[in-house]
Amino acid sequence: MTSVEGEDDKQEAVPEACTYRGDSGRRPGFVTGGFNYTVGLETVPELGWAEAGRAGVGGRPRAAPCAELGAPSCRQGGVGRRSSAALRGSEDGGGSGLRRSAGSGLLGCEALAALIPFKIGQPKKQIVPKTVERDFEREYGKLQQLEEQTKKLQKDMKKSTDADLAMSKAAVKISSDLLSNPLCEQDAAFLEVVTAFDTAMRRMDSFNQEKVNQIQKTVMEPLKKFSSVFPSLNMAVKRREQSLQEYRRLQARVEKYEEKERSGPAMAKLHQAREELRPVKEDFEAKNRQLLEEMPKFYSSRIDYFKPSFEALLRAQVVFYSEMSTIFGDLTAQIGRPALSDEQRERENEGRLGELRALSIVADD
Repeated sequence: MTSVEGEDDKQEAVPEACTYRGDSGRRPGFVTGGFNYTVGLETVPELGWAEAGRAGVGGRPRAAPCAELGAPSCRQGGVGRRSSAALRGSEDGGGSGLRRSAGSGLLGCEALAALIPFKIGQPKKQIVPKTVERDFEREYGKLQQLEEQTKKLQKDMKKSTDADLAMSKAAVKISSDLLSNPLCEQDAAFLEVVTAFDTAMRRMDSFNQEKVNQIQKTVMEPLKKFSSVFPSLNMAVKRREQSLQEYRRLQARVEKYEEKERSGPAMAKLHQAREELRPVKEDFEAKNRQLLEEMPKFYSSRIDYFKPSFEALLRAQVVFYSEMSTIFGDLTAQIGRPALSDEQRERENEGRLGELRALSIVADD
C-alpha cells in the first residue's frame, strides 16, 4: 500500500484489474490485483451516484452496494489521478463517471477509485522482464508438481504396505481357524494338509513383514525427508514475492515524484525515494537470481535421490515373491494331490452338495 507523504503527494491509484464479488451471505466487494478488497458500504439513498462519488473524495468513501450498479464485473486498467469531473460524472451521460458506469453495466476505474478507501501503487514500467517471469513460473510450477507427486507417492506406498500386512495377517488367521476346527481332529490326512498350510502362511507373513520393513527404510523414509524440503522452498518463493511487491511499491513512488514539477522539495523527495528503492531492488534481484539458479538444480536432483530408493523397492519385491514361490512350491509338494481344474472342482462340489440335499433334515417341505 503506497504511503502518503503529505497532502500534495496524494495519488489515489486505480487497480490493474477488478472483479465484482457478491457472494451470498458476504459483503459485496472487489477482487483486484490478487487481493479481495471489500468496499466500505454506507448507502446514501438521498444522494445520486455522482454525490456518492464526491462523498469519497478526501475522506472515507460513501458508496451504495456494488450489486445496485447492475454490473457483475468490470475490467479496466491504468493508474492515474482522479479528476473531480470523472468522479462527479456528467449529467448528460458523457464522461466516465458513476452515472454512466451504472447505466452501462460497468464501473469505471476512476469511479472505483472513489470506492476504495486506500492507495494502490503500481509502477508504469515493467520492472521484471516477461521472459524472466515466465522462466520463474515455469521452474516453480515444475517444483509444485514434483511436491504434489511426491506426496501422492508417499500416500500410495503407505496404502500398499498396509494392504500387504493386512493380507498376510488375514491368511494366518484363516489357517489358525482351520487348525482349531473340529473337522481336523477327525481326519488325520486333512489335519496334515491344514498344518502345512498354516506353516506356509506364517512363513509368508514373516517374509512380508521383512519386506515392509525394508520398504519403510529405503523408500518411505526418503520420501518423507524429501517432502520436508518443500516448505522451505515455498517460503523462499514467498519472500521473493514480498520483496517484489515492495520493489513495485517503491518504484511507483519514484515514478510519481519524477512526474512532478522539478521543485526543491519534490527533488528532495525523489532523491529519498530512490535511496529507499536501491536496497529493495538489490534484495529482490538477489532473491530472484538465487531461485532461478537453484530451482532447476533442485528439480534435476530428484533422479539421483530417488533412484536408489526405487531400486531397493524392486529388490524387496523380487526377494519376497521368490520366497513365496519356494514356500508355495513346498506346500504343493506336501499336499500331494494333483490340482483340479475349475470345472472339475465345481462338478465335485455340486455332487457333494447334492448328497447333502438328499438328507431328510434338509429336504424342502
